[in-house]
Amino acid sequence: MIGAIEILIIALIFGIIYGRDAIDKTFRKSANEGVVESLAGDLKEYYDADPKRMIKLSALIIGTVVFLVTGAYWAITRTDFLKMIGLNQ
Repeated sequence: MIGAIEILIIALIFGIIYGRDAIDKTFRKSANEGVVESLAGDLKEYYDADPKRMIKLSALIIGTVVFLVTGAYWAITRTDFLKMIGLNQ
């Protein structure tokens, strides 16, 4: 069990280091603009390159949200989750 925890810590450190590099390379944020302005510019470029990709991306996001809400509903209604957190007797 100690080995698994060490591996997870190492993976977390590498994820932080390389994730930050990937974010910096992906989003071209200028020093004088906020995060939302930068994201809006990136999404505009993404849409201009291929409008159908934005529709697919939107469908993926909506599908993911629906899947997570359905899973949460199932977990609350079909398991003893409410009893475990003390909301139901």
